[in-house]
Amino acid sequence: MRWTTIAAFATGAVATGPNYGPGPGPGYKGCTWADFWKLNQQLSGNAEVYWPGSTEFDQYSERWSNVGAPIANITVLPATENDVRKVVEVANRCDIPFLAYNGVHGALTTLGQMTWGIAINLRKLSGVTISPDGQTATVLGGTNSKVLIDALWAQGKQAVTGTCECVSYMGPALGGGHGWLQGRKGLIADQFVSLRVVLATGEVKTVSSTGPQSDLFWAMKGAGHNFGIVTSVTIKIFPVQHTNWAISTLMYTGDKVADLYQLANEVLLQNGTQPVDLINWSYWMNIPQIDPNGPVIEFYIIQEGVTVVDSAYTDPFVALGPIAVTPNTGSYRDVSAWVGISMDGPPCQKTGAANPRFPLYLEEYNPTAMQALYTAFAQGTNSSSPFANSLFMFEGYSMQGVKSTDATSAAYAFREDNLLTAPLVQYTPAGPARDAEAKAFGNQLREILHQGSGRTEKHTYVNYAYGDESKQEWYGHESWRQTRLAQLKTKYDPNGRFSFYAPAA
Repeated sequence: MRWTTIAAFATGAVATGPNYGPGPGPGYKGCTWADFWKLNQQLSGNAEVYWPGSTEFDQYSERWSNVGAPIANITVLPATENDVRKVVEVANRCDIPFLAYNGVHGALTTLGQMTWGIAINLRKLSGVTISPDGQTATVLGGTNSKVLIDALWAQGKQAVTGTCECVSYMGPALGGGHGWLQGRKGLIADQFVSLRVVLATGEVKTVSSTGPQSDLFWAMKGAGHNFGIVTSVTIKIFPVQHTNWAISTLMYTGDKVADLYQLANEVLLQNGTQPVDLINWSYWMNIPQIDPNGPVIEFYIIQEGVTVVDSAYTDPFVALGPIAVTPNTGSYRDVSAWVGISMDGPPCQKTGAANPRFPLYLEEYNPTAMQALYTAFAQGTNSSSPFANSLFMFEGYSMQGVKSTDATSAAYAFREDNLLTAPLVQYTPAGPARDAEAKAFGNQLREILHQGSGRTEKHTYVNYAYGDESKQEWYGHESWRQTRLAQLKTKYDPNGRFSFYAPAA
């Protein structure tokens, strides 16, 4: 076990200062920091614990987005499920807040409500075991998406995973989870067979649709961050159906916005029946060497099971007059790299930037609203703006597998929506005033889309959420959903130990 040495802790003396929380007293229920120093006697030999002032503490605390980030005083890297249980037990006994994470890509500002406590970094709980019958796989709770994809691919298998390679498997899954294969199989959470969960009490339970915690199984599929720490999950897997994938990347200037997204509605979305083998993404971003007058639009049409995207899909977009058209072909394992979210892509690098997002689900594009949105985005990200490196993301997956799943079967609430949109307002942190400016800008952009949708309700993706959305906007506007989540929170986490990530109650 690896520990950093700070003399005050080694001698059992009390550490003071803002980095160490309020100090021993009532909040600790009589515990001292020496009690945490003794934690090493209870954890397995491969567990690691780090304190502020060490390189490792900084390394394992570094986040992708640095606005509204949580603050911890100890970082623990458990190596076993029992290690996780022990940490939670000690935290409960001493009344210390704790937060579990892996890929540190959560950008939700509610995480900032943790101003001191224990960070539980699950990165050492990584691994994949395929069942003898090849129908399921057990995935440890800290496994990232690429590890799972590669392990299954080597055995001719696949599963629905998140799209970004460096993000953990479980992080997106607990919020429902979108992925390249959802058109065939549904959301990531729809693949759960059972989960091993450390509850708020420190108890470890196997949670499934048929066991004594079947009510909790429902909640874990969409609101799971609120209910426990998943140490492993058994999921459905399936044989690789197609090894070939293809993409057509088309780049446009801003004057094509309205026509482009009207075409996307007609040719790709098809009133919510986008073909199961088809995915459409696009980014808006500033590339001055290509167009100094405003953001360019990088528009992707991705198709499974072909070496060239079907011309029936690409021809209408080529006729619109893009700046460039770039085809590519490969396998499923290439798709993330094609859209810039592989392990070496920008989203997988931690640069110290703030990266809040402001998501909104839509049924279809409103071309008039898209034109207004482009104008506002261009103005807000001009070359003199602190937000010039921002981008806008539009994710159009096939929804057939998602919609074929009973909408009441999971806490995830927004199966009828066809598009996931989100501005990513990227900037260098510069204090509360800059954060407030970014929040106002992101919400301005989201509101343009919302007004263009004609809806009264906002539907948002909790895994992309900013943190100022309502519980209804995260988890569904139906009163029965809100009541059920509140009842489950009272049953499984009455003291609110899991209340930093989009609290459901």
